[in-house]
Amino acid sequence: INQITKVYAEEDKNTKSWHCKASDEPPPEACPAFVSIHGQRGCSTKDIKKLLKAAAGRPKPYLYKNDHTYPGANKTDVPVVILYAEIGTKKFNSFHTVLSEKAKEGTLAYVLRHYVADPKPQKMLLSGYGVELAIKSKEYKAVDDTRVKGQLDDDNDEVQGFFFGTLKKSHPELQGQLVELRKHLLESTNDMAPLKVWEMQDLSFQAAARIMSVPKFDALKLMRDLSQNFPSKASTLILFFQHLSETIGVHPGDGELFINGLHIDLDLHNPFSILDILRGEARVLEGLHNLGIKGEHQGKLLRLPVNSVDDSYALDIRHPAVMWLNDIENDFMYHNWPAGVQELLRATFPGVIRQIRRNFFNLVLFLDPLQEESVELVKLAELFYKHKIPLRIGFVFVVNTKDEIDGFSDAGVGFYRLLNYIADEYDLSQALMSMVSVMDVGETLSVDTVSSYLKRKFPKANSERILGVDSEYDDKRKDGALFYRQSGLGAMPLALFNGVPLSPDEMDPEELETVILQRIMDTTTAFQRAVFMGQLTEGSDVVDYLMEQANVVPRMNPLILSTDRKYLDFTSTPVVNDWEDTTMFSFLDSRDKTAVMAKRMKYFTNEDGMTAVTMWITGDFEKVSGRKLLLNALKHVKASSGVRVGVIDNPSEKPSEDNTILYRAIWASLLTQKNKAAAEFVHKLLKEESRQLLQQGTKMKDLLMQGMDVDAFEKKFNTLEVDFIRSQQLFCRDALKLRPGQRAVISNGRILGPFEEQEEFTVEDFHLLEKITLSGSAEKVKTKVKQMGMKPKQYLVLLNLLWCALLLLSVLHLSPRENEVFYDVVAIVDPLTREAQKISPLLIVLSQVVNVRLQVFMNCRAKLSELPLKSFYRFVLESDVAFLANDTVSPGPVARFMELPESPLLTLNMITPESWMVQAVRSPHDLDNIHLQEVSGVVAAEFELEHLLLEGHCFDLSTGQPPRGLQFTLGMSRDPLMYDTIVMANLGYFQLKANPGAWILRLQHNYFVFTLLLQVQKKAEKISEDLLSESNESKGIWDSIASITGGGSKKDEGEKKKEDVLNIFSVASGHLYERFLRIMMLSVLRHTKTHVKFWFLKNYLSPSFKETISHMAESYDFQYELVQYKWPRWLHQQTEKQRIIWGYKILFLDVLFPLAVDKIIFVDADQIVRADLKELRDLNLEGAPYGYTPFCDSRREMEGYRFWKTGYWASHLGHRKYHISALYVVDLKKFRKIAAGDRLRGQYQALSQDPNSLSNLDQDLPNNMIHQVAIKSLPQEWLWCETWCDDASKVTAKTIDLCNNPKTKEPKLMAAARIVPEWVEYDNEIKQLLRQVQEQEDTTMQKQSPSPSQHKKG
Repeated sequence: INQITKVYAEEDKNTKSWHCKASDEPPPEACPAFVSIHGQRGCSTKDIKKLLKAAAGRPKPYLYKNDHTYPGANKTDVPVVILYAEIGTKKFNSFHTVLSEKAKEGTLAYVLRHYVADPKPQKMLLSGYGVELAIKSKEYKAVDDTRVKGQLDDDNDEVQGFFFGTLKKSHPELQGQLVELRKHLLESTNDMAPLKVWEMQDLSFQAAARIMSVPKFDALKLMRDLSQNFPSKASTLILFFQHLSETIGVHPGDGELFINGLHIDLDLHNPFSILDILRGEARVLEGLHNLGIKGEHQGKLLRLPVNSVDDSYALDIRHPAVMWLNDIENDFMYHNWPAGVQELLRATFPGVIRQIRRNFFNLVLFLDPLQEESVELVKLAELFYKHKIPLRIGFVFVVNTKDEIDGFSDAGVGFYRLLNYIADEYDLSQALMSMVSVMDVGETLSVDTVSSYLKRKFPKANSERILGVDSEYDDKRKDGALFYRQSGLGAMPLALFNGVPLSPDEMDPEELETVILQRIMDTTTAFQRAVFMGQLTEGSDVVDYLMEQANVVPRMNPLILSTDRKYLDFTSTPVVNDWEDTTMFSFLDSRDKTAVMAKRMKYFTNEDGMTAVTMWITGDFEKVSGRKLLLNALKHVKASSGVRVGVIDNPSEKPSEDNTILYRAIWASLLTQKNKAAAEFVHKLLKEESRQLLQQGTKMKDLLMQGMDVDAFEKKFNTLEVDFIRSQQLFCRDALKLRPGQRAVISNGRILGPFEEQEEFTVEDFHLLEKITLSGSAEKVKTKVKQMGMKPKQYLVLLNLLWCALLLLSVLHLSPRENEVFYDVVAIVDPLTREAQKISPLLIVLSQVVNVRLQVFMNCRAKLSELPLKSFYRFVLESDVAFLANDTVSPGPVARFMELPESPLLTLNMITPESWMVQAVRSPHDLDNIHLQEVSGVVAAEFELEHLLLEGHCFDLSTGQPPRGLQFTLGMSRDPLMYDTIVMANLGYFQLKANPGAWILRLQHNYFVFTLLLQVQKKAEKISEDLLSESNESKGIWDSIASITGGGSKKDEGEKKKEDVLNIFSVASGHLYERFLRIMMLSVLRHTKTHVKFWFLKNYLSPSFKETISHMAESYDFQYELVQYKWPRWLHQQTEKQRIIWGYKILFLDVLFPLAVDKIIFVDADQIVRADLKELRDLNLEGAPYGYTPFCDSRREMEGYRFWKTGYWASHLGHRKYHISALYVVDLKKFRKIAAGDRLRGQYQALSQDPNSLSNLDQDLPNNMIHQVAIKSLPQEWLWCETWCDDASKVTAKTIDLCNNPKTKEPKLMAAARIVPEWVEYDNEIKQLLRQVQEQEDTTMQKQSPSPSQHKKG
């Protein structure tokens, strides 16, 4: 084993959440378990009674979503008791016994929070992450020559079964030969001989061919081995390949994973989120399995496309009640416009509305002429018409429909008749245009207004003939009101754009013009797509095309069209199907009750075959509202052949023979009569005259109709007990959540209701409900079930159950080969990619954990010009708890790298879930430079999960924009200011470090009201203030604590003190650069009298540096802080560690440091300082956010290497200089104020997509942005570098940087000792300090008794 990497959790994170809360309480002393009752705590069950007495006078505690509340009486007016205890302990048991009893009685609410009083020190090993050993370039030797303590010289490891340490001891005379044998075995096993270009071209196909040539499960292991150890396996691949089938909508080399057709994006998902998906899928799969759908049939149903719930339904506007003002296609005023739909694809300037002679855009206004708001809408319509906007405009006038009303008594009726008269005399367009002058006379339309207009404009007209009772111009007056009522639309005035209703906010006349024009622009895109795809052709009627879309409905009913839908669960298989025994039925859970109802239900239907829509009608049929609901349902059944209706009784009182007469008659007819006879009888029975007859004493048998089986009906009706109706009432209560007497409709499992007592559900509503149900998956399921050859009656239940199950899926169409298995997993992968490194172990674990039908499609790239993988990789994921040979539980999952080649230089990278922040906590070795030739034994490393990331996006409610510069603080009740951050303008993004527990998120500035996804709003008095302004009003808490970190700018006495802190930022990775870093720090300290605080990027520091930095701080009297920031997932990711570190140097300066830090100086680790950096900090940057030193020009022999003097850089920079990123000073206040960080990230995102740009990321980016984010050029003496500067200028150098020399490629250590004489002196001083620290630790360790684990070898 060459390398072991482990990741520990700091402690059990689940327990930690409640530990945080328990410490907030805090726990009483010596209490392994305790209760908290409204803020007061007790240690024993005896305290509960006393604490409950006065609990009502104290505020209730805040409960969290994940709190475990005991299922009791569910009352809200009782005290809340929180128990902090460890489940399984005696103390928990005694508390639980008392509290659960009281919760059942309804005297208190009992909440349990798992709490361990004395947690064990052992940490838990985690899984679900990746570890990479990437091969580093040796072009510049960057390896520390300091030997690691414990690094052995003898060969005590095993190679191919030979233990060379033992062999050397047994045969010392064969020392030389054993060394040669070991070297030969390693080289033959781990051959990394470079490949020629022609050998690389088909590596991907060769890997695929080899994988496909072995059995299925071995193939996965082989793919894992090839991808994860590719650098040492490349030369072993078989030199032949086969071209595999075309990929499914992916490019060569892409990797994709699908589970039951759901796309799993491996960049976003980790094993934990995939587990959540599997759990969600399991519910669907188990439901289908319980319905008897298995194997092949299961796969077919899963792949059915299920339409998502649409939230923009449109009303069909092809109605005679619409009076059209214009017709784009036929009116003369548009005759010179082009008519072809292909015109949509013609290029135009952005924002131009195309004038095409087609009715693409239709606006229908529903108006009551008597409403004041109608006038403004009519004026707007006139405006659109006169300006020849390509908008077809129609009106629906809703006026009084009573026959006896005339135009002299009702202004609305008079207005309508006047319009008809003008239309008859002239034309409809002229009539509609007259509306403006009719309606604009006064604020509201009156009878006098209409009469006077008629007399003025048409003096010869007979007003009685036009406006009177016997008017000849009253045609279709009722149509508008009828259309409006049938449409189910809300309050007028209303506007429909292509049938889609506008919201009340959009109906504001001031906004409506903009809204309509924007809708035209947005809809144009959809039409362009339809034309391009051939769905809309020259011969198409555009309005018919629009009105035949899936979202067009005959009626608007918010209850039916709502996206918030509840469903019954039909997937249970109860032991009994008995509803006659009400007691037995009452013990069933909701799912079992539903299954019994489905099994026992009888239906009214129009045909005997299979129906796609099943409806259950629930109500009290002794009440008018219940009878009317069922009557409307039966009318709908008569008109539709694709629906069946079942009836469930929900009496208002306890069921008895007296209050269930009608329902028992309905049920008896369903059991004994044929479809048509039963429906006709019940239709008659539900009429009010039949109800009155029964109340007057008429017998049920006297209401029977011809064609019925009278004897069978009477026998059943007279012997029906009411117990099964009691069971139905229980079902209504428990599964449908209805109170006795309430009505509801269930359509294919979807629950609509309860309805209000006066709420109507009309025949039109039933038509709409059937359409919406069918537009989902019902019709498709019906077709598929028929193809499966299932008996209609056997699977009548099935159709209405599947809608619920299938709604959970969003399925991609695939046609893989089918076998009878549980999860359908499809992977598309190039075997030699990072995706293959991740997917192969994931598939292996999936196939071990769940039953899968697995298919892997090899998606190879051709003509490779370089090695596709340059790293070794392990994905740490265990399928189960592992046990050792002695039956003890294994310590946990680790990443093991076996038999690695010794020659390459490797660097270790952790690839963790996005929300993890991990750090290396133990390893004596240089994890950035692992050279196995120089290491004997095992290189072991331990990492710790330190934080879970809280990420979010924040937007200003008033502007909808990210509140750039808004400052957040995060903490707990005992320490509210633990972390802070600033909101980026990029997507309003922010992140804060957190851990399980209850946290308090506060705003640092003048905002209030926020949630995650955060929406914030300025206080009224601060509305015009810039969040990043430096006004006195904005002085916040950071101004009072800034003295700690050295921020601030005002000159009062307290703030002068904080100016005496020098903030120095640096980054380092690997032992050599940490060695340089210590020397840089010492050189800074030697040349300043100002107190110094160093800031280090924590992400890549070694454990040894973090262990020793505190000793160095104590010895040299400086402060330090480790900062970290997780690279946001939306920002283009770098994969090479060096480029990631460069990114951290420049991309996150605004968010890395506490907001109190005003100025910071970045100094490269390999730099030696010869001047007081206070001088640089105090330098006037002349308004620029940062200052950099330009590259030297004085060393002439390097002229050919100065890339910035030619090509792109020469033209981009113009007269400006190209600056070096080894040293720069940042005015963080100015940097944040001008959003320099947001600008840099925005430019980085644009440029980094091209792998050839930003080759020196940290340097190229600020130089590229020099026109947008100004750079103050520092005097040249601030940075001297031998590569670019001549020897004469070295005398005045204030800092010396050990730049790489592209000409000589001299190793850093040699260059340091040669160029900087004092470097060796500093180096020796630091080494002496580290030796002292090590000796102190050794002495301390010897005094302690060693634990066995300390002697254990990795």
